[in-house]
Amino acid sequence: MATLGEALVAGLEVYGIDTVFGIPGVHTVELYRGLADSAIRHVTPRHEQGAGFMADGYYRATGRVAAAFVITGPGLTNILTPMAQAYADSIPMLVVSSVNRTRNLGMGGDLHEIRNQSLIAAQAAAFSHTITHPDQLPAVLARAWSVFEGARPRPVHIEVPLDLFSVDYHGPTVRRHPAPEPSAPDPATLADIARQLADAANPLMIAGGGGTGASLGELAEAYDTPVVMTVNGRGAVANGHPLAVPASPSLNAVRDLISGSDWVLAVGTEFGRTDYDMYDLGGFEFPGKLIKVDIDAAQLAAGPQAEIALVSDAGRFCDEMLRLPAMRDVTERSGPGRAHAAREAALAEIGPKYRRVVALMEMLQEVVPGAPIVCDSTQAAYAGNLYFNSDERQWFNASTGFGALGYGLPAAVGAALALADEGQPGAVICICGDGGLQFSIAELGAAVEEKLPLILLVWNNGGYGEIKDYMVDRQIKPVGVDLHTPDFVGIGRAYGAEAMALEDLADLPRLMIEAAERSGPTLIEIDEALVLGDL
Repeated sequence: MATLGEALVAGLEVYGIDTVFGIPGVHTVELYRGLADSAIRHVTPRHEQGAGFMADGYYRATGRVAAAFVITGPGLTNILTPMAQAYADSIPMLVVSSVNRTRNLGMGGDLHEIRNQSLIAAQAAAFSHTITHPDQLPAVLARAWSVFEGARPRPVHIEVPLDLFSVDYHGPTVRRHPAPEPSAPDPATLADIARQLADAANPLMIAGGGGTGASLGELAEAYDTPVVMTVNGRGAVANGHPLAVPASPSLNAVRDLISGSDWVLAVGTEFGRTDYDMYDLGGFEFPGKLIKVDIDAAQLAAGPQAEIALVSDAGRFCDEMLRLPAMRDVTERSGPGRAHAAREAALAEIGPKYRRVVALMEMLQEVVPGAPIVCDSTQAAYAGNLYFNSDERQWFNASTGFGALGYGLPAAVGAALALADEGQPGAVICICGDGGLQFSIAELGAAVEEKLPLILLVWNNGGYGEIKDYMVDRQIKPVGVDLHTPDFVGIGRAYGAEAMALEDLADLPRLMIEAAERSGPTLIEIDEALVLGDL
């Protein structure tokens, strides 16, 4: 007879979970009873925050959900930061934690106890459920996957009291329910959208994270329409596509493009400040008319008000739109010309410092083709979020939404694991600042343990360089931003990684190619001055 803990692990297998990130503890050992004999791989991060960021990167690289096992109390509070980042960016993950025994809940004085643990987790999850009877297991797993596959994807938290983990499970067999089909968009609304886009003089599309994975490139071609991509929307239209505008709507160049558009179709974007008003210039406005398409009905009512609002999965929306007969010939439009002008103006606007950083990342794309670039909150992320062209699932970081430091390295570990599972042994590039990397450098141990072809570029400016510049620009005397910098090369070697300091920028392409061919991680420390020179 299986225990509830074993049944839960078996249920994860039924739902296709193949990887769990977790740190075993006395409050989760009953989960491991079922894990050892399962087909699920267990990866041990060095901190529960790493577990959450690994699950995040695992999904972003491949679209496959991973799970995390954490203990009661500090294990859960440690993973809350990654959960909140994933919640802000609509990334699914399943977090399974223990909670104190049912007879002790709320009584105080227990090991790892925190009051109302589920309520805390619920602030960073689509929902948090406490299993109070073993028979609830099938229903709560089905509910979790309805969020992952049929709604706006976000983290889900399930907690199990310690005294229930080891009880015999007599409940229903966990069976995977078919993923809910996206509901068909209203045909009349689709026809209205098609008519407005066809009749518009200068239409525009905006793709958020919810627009990736859909046929937006084909739809843009059908209406000769430029496509602005937010940070999480990068790759919604292929890298190099003549209609692609991989630039932030916070830039004046992109705002000018929007201002000159009489109809704007926004797909899967929430109009958050980090994408649309990161410089605090004021409310983001649409002089033209706005069409919103989103899987989340509540999101349609938030932010700028739309002339037409449609609840729909982006993929289903694009497919249905492409089935409609052409409303009129739009070949006389200048979509590629408008997109090209916006790209040129955006690249000029970000300034010489960020252009050098973007040029460096374009070189990385060229010498290690197909490698995702995963960033922590550092100059590379800030520059690339303003302007950087990539294919889908090849550019992501945490410098949006919740904006957590320490994201880069563990997320890159998760991405590298997921890609290796899919038979893609190519490298993953991770760019971290010397300050942010110290939040999670211990996860280099997991990369070594898993023999991942991960290339960690340490962007070293001796502290929190961007914050220091921010202080100076506002005539604030810098305090707390100049850090003691450890020997990153020595730390890398101590963990068992190949590690070196870059001495000449011209050597970087060769070092990157060599690193991509290794069967383990490589750390390359880059002094900021080598890239920025006298800027």
